[in-house]
Amino acid sequence: MVITRQDRNIIIEASDSINMDAVQKVIDYINILEIAAKNQGTEKDASDLAKHVDKNWWAENKSRFLP
Repeated sequence: MVITRQDRNIIIEASDSINMDAVQKVIDYINILEIAAKNQGTEKDASDLAKHVDKNWWAENKSRFLP
């Protein structure tokens, strides 16, 4: 495996025997790390969003649980 950098790109060269599903999982994880690093939200923002999502979910689904 060879990893090189060209300008802002990282190039990974690997043999045909590499498991592409595993490679995709690693790339997905790196993407998550990149997104998390750019996150400007606060703990309060996350809590408020969770409450909003829960409230909306319950409004849309309560008929499934209550008579």
